[in-house]
Amino acid sequence: MIDLSPTSRTRVYLLTVLGTLVCMLLAFVMDGFSVEHGRWQLGDRWINNLIIPAVVAPPFFYFLLTKLRELSLAHGELLTVASTDSLTNCLNRRAFSSLVDGYLSRFDEVRESGNGALLVLDVDRFKAVNDQFGHESGDEALRLIAAVIQSSVRDLDLVARIGGEEFGVFLPGLDLHQTIAIAERIRAAVQAAEFAPAGERHDLSLSIGGVSFIPPATFSQLYRNADRRLYAAKHAGRNRVEIGSLGSLAGQDVGLA
Repeated sequence: MIDLSPTSRTRVYLLTVLGTLVCMLLAFVMDGFSVEHGRWQLGDRWINNLIIPAVVAPPFFYFLLTKLRELSLAHGELLTVASTDSLTNCLNRRAFSSLVDGYLSRFDEVRESGNGALLVLDVDRFKAVNDQFGHESGDEALRLIAAVIQSSVRDLDLVARIGGEEFGVFLPGLDLHQTIAIAERIRAAVQAAEFAPAGERHDLSLSIGGVSFIPPATFSQLYRNADRRLYAAKHAGRNRVEIGSLGSLAGQDVGLA
């Protein structure tokens, strides 16, 4: 499929050709129309209507469209910087909350039923990593954990760094049992990840709190419930998954004590 997006070079080439052809057509119309006779006729020097636009128009259109493409690329880069955490390349909190609220409001507006889940993940005893190995190794651990989380979810799921060592994952279209399975997969994958900042393996682990929901709901409502279950996972011994349904006080927990 031909890429005709504002950042595509193909778009520049195609519009340059089309613009040149339009200029040639306009040249024929303007040169061949006789006001006196009120009709169009081929002029004596019609070849100029091809040569002049062919020489002048392509550089003009190519330059203009190239500048517009560069502006589109710069705009895209600015949006990426504004919405992305520079350390982990995950979404930042603001972009994450906006996207989740947008998803939820769309279902609310059209009154369709949709489900999903929000997970809040916190690195266990992260301060000890910084204290023992230094902040550079701590940053390495966060990058590793972010990569593990992203590789453990689907392409359509949203992954964000929402705090210092806290991550968020939004899972649209999943029920409670599917959410538990993915959360446990993330937990196990982080625990199995190779992290050896001083040449010796250092185990990493996550505590995960989450909430499964059916709209209507808001990001703040989901985050508040998921954070409460994260606290329960920490209190129960860390390296655990605590998932519940929105509005459920007890919830459902899965994990390792």
